[in-house]
Amino acid sequence: MYSEDDLNSAVAAGALSAEAAAGFRNHMSKMRELPRGSEENFRLINSFNDIFVAIGIVILLVAVGAIGQAIAGIFAPAYTDLNSALQSALAGLFVAATAWPLAEFFTKRRRMALPSILLLLGFVIGVFFSLFGLGAALGFTGDEALGAIIVTLAGLVAGASAWFHWRRFQVPITIAAAVGVVVISLLIALLGIAQMEADEPVFLITVLVAGLAVFATAMRWDISDRERITRRSDVAFWLHLLAAPMIAHSIFALIGVTEGDNIGIGAAVGVLAVYLGFGLLALAVDRRALLVSALIYVLFALTFLFREFGAVELNFALTALVIGSALLSLSAFWQPIRRSVVSALPETLQAKLPSTEDVELPASAPATA
Repeated sequence: MYSEDDLNSAVAAGALSAEAAAGFRNHMSKMRELPRGSEENFRLINSFNDIFVAIGIVILLVAVGAIGQAIAGIFAPAYTDLNSALQSALAGLFVAATAWPLAEFFTKRRRMALPSILLLLGFVIGVFFSLFGLGAALGFTGDEALGAIIVTLAGLVAGASAWFHWRRFQVPITIAAAVGVVVISLLIALLGIAQMEADEPVFLITVLVAGLAVFATAMRWDISDRERITRRSDVAFWLHLLAAPMIAHSIFALIGVTEGDNIGIGAAVGVLAVYLGFGLLALAVDRRALLVSALIYVLFALTFLFREFGAVELNFALTALVIGSALLSLSAFWQPIRRSVVSALPETLQAKLPSTEDVELPASAPATA
């Protein structure tokens, strides 16, 4: 399996002409009867060797983390707060220090997707826990507010480290990881410093605003690559995956869907209306992440409605039948439906969205990220 990035690299190296690459893309679009922009290419593995290497990476990172925890016992007695803090700091340091050189080989040279993702996550998480453990070891987590500040600072530095990782290796998920760490750290700061509760309307609105900001960031990457033939499209894909659950959960929590089984008919109908809105937005931007993230809430709402209207024994089966049929129908007729949705938008907005037609790519299509 070859990604768009592999094709672009082959063109840049002269191994493949720009005309041949454009012809191959156009040929695949015709075979699949779907424009390349609508496929949302997601490469996780090239071969079973990726899984083999990924297993080895996980085992090695766990091992070096355990060694760091064991070394902490030399400096502090076991079962003490200082020992726990040093375990976190040293384990994180060892994992981060191991993940970077491994990325130099498996990411920079071998370009392996799944191992690259694991090494990125290992590096960022390692940096976070090393700094958080250091703060705890210095006694900076004596109260909840101060602990939230340490978590926030550690998250911001981890986000910055992810940016440096991106500059070196350019793994598409890196930008989403950096943004995610920063956003989560700031939300934790609100919970700890402002003494908010996770289900308070103010906090949920904050999560919603953060999710919309991430979505806007994803759209900036998407707009810069309308044909989705460079790495920018892959970066946008991961940002959409990050933004979707933040937007979906906060909206449905504000509606009251997450409070229990008795959500009420009004809330259930509200879920379906919001999901319809998500569907229209997903069609417009040609991204399916919002639809997937909100599925659990729609299943919950439909199950409640079927139960309320007497279909107690078949409520789950009917719900699954409706949702499954709707998703498959939407997938089969994605392009015609999307064409209708996009055509109703202003022309200035249409010009920034992925094309609704199967456009022939020119031989001069960009070959770099």
